[in-house]
Amino acid sequence: MKENSTVFLVDDEDTFREGLSQLLQISGMKVESFSTAEDFLKNFDPAKPGCLVLDLNMPGINGLELQETLAKKEIKIPIIFITGHGDIPKTVQALKAGAVDFLEKPFRKQVLLKLVKGAIDLDIKNRKNEKNRIEIQQRYRELTNRLKEVMELLVYGNSNKEIASKLNLSHRTVEIHRKKIMEKMKADSLAELVSMASICGLKTPHS
Repeated sequence: MKENSTVFLVDDEDTFREGLSQLLQISGMKVESFSTAEDFLKNFDPAKPGCLVLDLNMPGINGLELQETLAKKEIKIPIIFITGHGDIPKTVQALKAGAVDFLEKPFRKQVLLKLVKGAIDLDIKNRKNEKNRIEIQQRYRELTNRLKEVMELLVYGNSNKEIASKLNLSHRTVEIHRKKIMEKMKADSLAELVSMASICGLKTPHS
């Protein structure tokens, strides 16, 4: 996935944007550059992994407004802001809103490259976690209602004996259900199943 990652660059200064784009490309990165936030939004594909290098102050939709728009669309691409001198209050606001870092002009090339590589790694990690979350929720939805009942009691800390009593089942039946749950959820341990249960919105001893 790292090889397919793209650096999305949004900056209204043509010379700066073109120079930065060349630097990233020479370093072996795919780059898509835009002079306005509007142009970026029109052409951006959230399915593409990568990161966003974004100028804070631009005409039209500025960097903070673009960050807010992406958040409303639930697009969680890591953002590195490029700021000018005196933009610290806005930069703090951007970081609080979830930006991964910022660079103040002028900056060293190696610093930018390090931040971009870190942001891409973060995006890859986030996408893997999201894919895992979706798969776990899908497995849970495919359980029978009875297995869901047993799982809910199990992850909340009930023993097989307690589950059997509460659901009016035999101890052996609970054992069979428990085994099926572990297999269908692809959990290797009760601790892992509890973690999965939290992702599915079930109550656990720590929730």
